[in-house]
Amino acid sequence: MTDRTSPPLDDRITGSLLGAAVGDALGGPVEGYAPQQILERHGGRVTGIVGPWNGDAWRTARPIAPYHKGDGHVTDDTLMTHALIRVYEKVRDHLDAYAVAEHLVPELTTTPVWIPELEAEALPLQRIFLAEKWLVARLHYGHVDPREAGNGNIVNCGAAMYMAPVGLVNAAHPAAAYAEAIDVAGAHQSSYGREAAGVFAAAVAAACAPGATPRSVVDAALSLAKDGTRAAIEAVAEVAGRHTDFESALAPVREAVAPFDSVGPDYRSPSLGARRPSRLHAIEELPVALGMLLVGEGDFRRTVLGAVNYGRDCDSIATMAGAIAGALHGEAAVPAEWAKRVAEASRLDLHAPARALTAVAQEVHARDTAHRRAHESAFAALTGTVR
Repeated sequence: MTDRTSPPLDDRITGSLLGAAVGDALGGPVEGYAPQQILERHGGRVTGIVGPWNGDAWRTARPIAPYHKGDGHVTDDTLMTHALIRVYEKVRDHLDAYAVAEHLVPELTTTPVWIPELEAEALPLQRIFLAEKWLVARLHYGHVDPREAGNGNIVNCGAAMYMAPVGLVNAAHPAAAYAEAIDVAGAHQSSYGREAAGVFAAAVAAACAPGATPRSVVDAALSLAKDGTRAAIEAVAEVAGRHTDFESALAPVREAVAPFDSVGPDYRSPSLGARRPSRLHAIEELPVALGMLLVGEGDFRRTVLGAVNYGRDCDSIATMAGAIAGALHGEAAVPAEWAKRVAEASRLDLHAPARALTAVAQEVHARDTAHRRAHESAFAALTGTVR
């Protein structure tokens, strides 16, 4: 029987994808800045959708030009998420690194889409960051084994930021989500960037489980995370658990994650050792997103605004935080006025990807069930077990 007190699968998928897009759009205009700079620029904390940091000069003002960040525009986080969903629509099964080479790369290089930050229809390749262009260089031009193509890329959140669909296809099965995302992300990232992709997908899957809470999501992430990623999540979660207001949590959360973050204190001037493979480090974005989930006690608005006002790579932090909070509570948790403005400003149907991924998730689960039953039957025959 369906638990009517718990959001069903379609609602959780919709909430997660809407939540990710809204978080992305809210974080975009303040990405790269420190909490104090955000406070001074906006005369207080960001509490909703805001305009570009440099106002009407966004076309030429560095370092953001020529991207129109703000006014409800999603960034490459959402573009990549939706591209991965289109891959799931084509494959209609679990994905691996080869699916990235065979389907995701063509999505980036041959299929024009509306790019909100460019205010034009263009190939996604013309918007994505260098770490994502790596996919095209290595897989399309270099013909590298997809399972190893991520080696040599800078280690950042590039793979993790669009892994929510993997968690949703494996809803309520964090270990399966982790394994699939680790495989998919092998085409894009290595080291703690690849690890974060697996752990983020696992967190989204865990958030879909009936009765899930922010704490159970973090516990599921910790049960699977390795090396510096696990240590960073532990450190941030310990600090975040002492706060229920993001204002008081901003500095302590940054202090907790700083020893594991290779970028350094000045986000726009990374340290010499930044973004290099290591078993000791972690990307900053995922631990902070999980920390803000705890601080906000799973409430979408509090969680995402904490992520946004943290600054630094806050569009990706808010994307991850929004995906998890939306999966926990469904579409109703995402402020409707935010979702409407983001959809209109970005010229995107934010519900269509959710409907498509829900259908795929149901097909995949049915196939998984059939495979599992066939294995159970075979194993029973092998062991002489009466069924």
